[in-house]
Order: sequence, then structure tokens, then C-alpha cells
Amino acid sequence: MIYRSKAPLRLGLAGGGTDVSPYSDLYGGAVLNATIDQYAYCTIEETNDDIIEIYAVDLNFRKTYPSSLFLPPDGTLDLHKGVYNHLVKRFGFTKPLSFKLVTYCDVPPGSGLGTSSTMVVAIIRAFTEWLNLPLGDYDTAYMAYRIERVDLGLRGGKQDQYAATFGGFNFIEFYSNDRVVVNPLRMKRWIVDELEASMVLYYSGASRSSDRIILEQQKNTSSGKKIPVEATHRIKESAYIMKDFLLRGDIVQFAVALDREWENKKKMAGSITNRTIDKIYETARSAGAYGGKVSGAGGGGFMFFAVNPVKKLDLINALGHFSGKVLNFHFTENGCYGWRISEK
Repeated sequence: MIYRSKAPLRLGLAGGGTDVSPYSDLYGGAVLNATIDQYAYCTIEETNDDIIEIYAVDLNFRKTYPSSLFLPPDGTLDLHKGVYNHLVKRFGFTKPLSFKLVTYCDVPPGSGLGTSSTMVVAIIRAFTEWLNLPLGDYDTAYMAYRIERVDLGLRGGKQDQYAATFGGFNFIEFYSNDRVVVNPLRMKRWIVDELEASMVLYYSGASRSSDRIILEQQKNTSSGKKIPVEATHRIKESAYIMKDFLLRGDIVQFAVALDREWENKKKMAGSITNRTIDKIYETARSAGAYGGKVSGAGGGGFMFFAVNPVKKLDLINALGHFSGKVLNFHFTENGCYGWRISEK
């Protein structure tokens, strides 16, 4: 039997950064996000050769290990190993498993679409399908968060794991003690279509590590640095405002608020933007975009813009002067899921 899973990547529409500790612990956070038809995939094939083989196709990393109850993190395929190690400990496995695990993602790492967290969710879901683990959506998302942030010590927030697991448009609230409340939004079809028609997703051509940006953001919050903290407060407020605009189908006001969010986001940490990003943003605005922002922590990766649909091609043509590329996409309703097929 072969076990597969797929988990959708997300666009962080508003509130990004307020899901990162210690801000979410001190003040509470809120984000508005939506999943798109770009995915992380995982396949697990059970074997009987006392070997664990892990292959990340898109990264061109392949490693084999003797079957063991613990795979030491060493900087290579640590997300994959982290999931296995966590499951072994959580469910008290007494005998090492033997399997081949293969993953790939539709977009590069460091893209700002939540690739790492989404991949962890996909791997957990494939193991759940194989081993019939008793994990619901909240369990899966929280486990993915714990593996990344606690077990592996990787910096970041909490929204990506929940977005990938639940899917669709969600307004997610974050509180102290890792309490998270996911509020699925009942979006009218015409609003989703209008938002899709109005948006341009652009890969700047420069993937980045979010670690340095998030560390700076965390230090600013911990030290109570006035300008970054107040900017983060305004970003949280914008999540509530933009949710209301979106549910009413007021895409223009949603987009204008997106522009204000970007101005506040740049104040959270100095490395969120750079000259290239600023030039791309200025060009998009000159071509008619109401607003936009860098997706994820910042520093590079994907950017997205909202524009009057009749001016969308003008915006795309203007972005063609840079070295990146526009990615066509659609919003999705479903979160991570798994299935199994018989070997032939």
C-alpha cells in the first residue's frame, strides 16, 4: 500500500506577524488568510528492509538511515526527521519503522507562502493515513507547530500550520499558552471570484530565510520597542477591518487597507523590505494597484497586489520589467487530506 497526502499553501492577507510569540502571548494575535492551489506533497511507502529512506525531490536531497527510533537532526531534511521523531515519542513506538518517504512542493522554500509548515502538515497527514493515528485538524496543526517551533527550534509563527490543515478562508485568533481559534469564513462565490480577478501573485525571484527577520521582530516585541510594537498593534486591527471588507465584498477598500498594512509591516523589522522590493511595489502602484505586500515574513519571495480587474494586464506587463514571474492561482476550499492506493 502507498499513502499520499497534499496540503495547500496560503496567502497571508492580513495580520501576519501577530501570530508570532511573544507578541501573541502578550497581546493576542489575529490573522486573515486563504489557501491557494499550490501544494506540498508527501508519499510514504512501507518497506521491510530495515531502512528509512527520505527523498525531497524538489530540493534534490536523498538520505537513507538504518531503521531507528530516533533520526538525529543535522541540518538536512530535519523537518522530515522531526515529524518521525515526534510521532515515535508521542505514540510510544517500540519498534522502528521501515519506509520510503518522498516529498516535493510546487514553489521554492523561502517563498513566503508557508512552505515549511505546510510540508510538515503534509508529512503528518501521510503518517496519519498509514498508521491510522487519532489526529483531528486541531491536533495536526498544533503538532506541526510543536515540531517546528519546539522540537527543532525554528523561529516563526502559528498561522501556517492551521491554514494548511483547515484550508479555505480563515480568520484565526492566537492567545497565550498556544491557544488558537480557527474561524472559517463563509465566503460568497462572487466575492471569491472578484478577489481572484483582482489579485496578482508575483514571485520576486529571491527566496529568503525568515529566521533573521522573525528574530528581529521578536526582539522588538520583547524589548517593548515603541514603533514596531505599535505597528504590530495596527496590523492586528487591520485583520479585523479587512475581514469585514472581504465578507461584504468591498474589494477596493480591502485593497486600500492592504496598502496601509504594508506600510505598518515595514515598521515591524528593518529587513522586511529592501530596494528591489520597494521598486517592485512602486511600479505596481504606478500601474494601478490599490495595494499589496510581501507574503510571509518579508525580505523576498512572493508579493501580491490587488488591482481593478480591467487593469490587471497592465499591472502584469509592468511587472515584466523585473526578473521575477507572475503565478496564476485560484483560492481553494479544502485543507490537507490523505489517501491510499494499492501497489500494482
